[in-house]
Amino acid sequence: MRPPARSTGLLLWAALAVPVAAAERLGLERTPLWAQLAGLAVLAGATALHRTWPATAFLLAAAPGIATSPSLFTLSYGCALAAFAFLLGLRGTATGVALLSFAAVAVAGTAKIAVRQVDPAAEWLVLMGTLLFGAVFPWLIGRYWRQSRELTAAGWARAEQLEREHRIIADRARLRERARIAQDMHDSLGHELSLIALRAGALQVAPGMAAAHRTAAAELRAAASDATDRLHGMVGLLREDDEPAPLAPPGESIVALIERAADSGLPVTLHRTEDTSETTTHTTDATTRTTYRVIQEALTNAAKHAPGALVTVEHTQNENGTTVDITNGRPRHRPGPAGSGTGLIGLRAGVTALGGSFEAGPHGEGYRVSAGIPTRKTAGPDTATPGALFTSARRLAHRRVGVAFGAAAVVGAVLIGGAFAWYAYTKTHAVLTPTAYAALKVGTPLEETVPRLPDRTISDPPVDRAPTPPPPGADCRYYRASGELFVPVDHFRLCFDKGNHHELLEKSVIPRPGTTDRVQEQRREWAR
Repeated sequence: MRPPARSTGLLLWAALAVPVAAAERLGLERTPLWAQLAGLAVLAGATALHRTWPATAFLLAAAPGIATSPSLFTLSYGCALAAFAFLLGLRGTATGVALLSFAAVAVAGTAKIAVRQVDPAAEWLVLMGTLLFGAVFPWLIGRYWRQSRELTAAGWARAEQLEREHRIIADRARLRERARIAQDMHDSLGHELSLIALRAGALQVAPGMAAAHRTAAAELRAAASDATDRLHGMVGLLREDDEPAPLAPPGESIVALIERAADSGLPVTLHRTEDTSETTTHTTDATTRTTYRVIQEALTNAAKHAPGALVTVEHTQNENGTTVDITNGRPRHRPGPAGSGTGLIGLRAGVTALGGSFEAGPHGEGYRVSAGIPTRKTAGPDTATPGALFTSARRLAHRRVGVAFGAAAVVGAVLIGGAFAWYAYTKTHAVLTPTAYAALKVGTPLEETVPRLPDRTISDPPVDRAPTPPPPGADCRYYRASGELFVPVDHFRLCFDKGNHHELLEKSVIPRPGTTDRVQEQRREWAR
């Protein structure tokens, strides 16, 4: 069982409070007690809101870091920033909301950097790096984790759905098998009983038969017709009229069917036309099976409802498809009772399922059944299986996450590269060489000094390390003594008079940290 949300929130807040207390205890960062308590209160609020308002919780977690350091990089609140950025991606917040949150943090940090008297390039470089690696990347990781969990849950749900569909298909297959058996019983046994009734009718009218034998043949014919009707009624309970049943191919060909009906006394003739050219497309099993059923049902109906009538079967097969017409004339004997018509309905459904046409109705003095089945090309196997679809979705999710990581890395590289280029430009164009510094003389006017000075000055001078305070009312300018980057260097301070002549009042060396004695010696050397 999962712990309650309140317990989880307390544990999260306790874990994020550890770096705040540890940084102060170890002396890594100096923060007043009231600021620490305010930061912990803000983290408590973020912890309480991270489930319902993850973007607000992220902004609250970033606030102490911006308040403590404009570059957002702090040991006390760095873990909280990354944790709530991760939760921002895990909670499924919209991408636009997350990007707006990151932009708000970047704007707030940039504004604070612009207000403070510091080197904006270096501070902004640290701000963008912290925001990228401490917020954007954790957010992407949380987003990827959420998508992975959603895909896994969707996969299990799909598996359960496939299992249910499999059970439904199995039940449906059993029902269709019942329908197949019922249809087979109706078509095959009904056809055989009709032939028996036809033979009995032939015996009844045969010359030289005794009266008793004629009566027995008539009773046999009536019994066969009644048996056909009862069989139709019983197996009708097992049939499904909503779709055609998939029958197995019959055991005899169409020619054998016609010959057996003729041997039973049915006056039937077959006219068959078949295109044997190489371009003819062979019919499928479904077409052959449906054609057989149409002829079989039509012959059964002719024997039952038009006894003694001449029957003509026209069977044509070519590259366009298969056409069959069964026509019977006027009945010569008393017809049997009218049927329900379900046999013709089933034939119509089977033919139309194959894209064909079916017609049945009076024709002249008799009846005609016509069916046309077009040639159908076998389609290729469907490769879009559920497993393939799930794998494709997972690959698409991985690709999106990879693109997001790549885009974040490219944007971060561009920002960091631009900031580094600006940092290098400002530092290297604010270098006053020791030789040029030594050549400057106190009392020289500003217009004579400017040609020897660099293009830029230092925007974040180390005023706290200056050996002496600047002259009152003087305009002081600060320069670097070396073009080295990311290392402490010495600085030069030049103070000019704000009067009419703008003369050089004082020049001094500001040493790098820990090198005061050595710089004092260099200062005496440069002053000579």
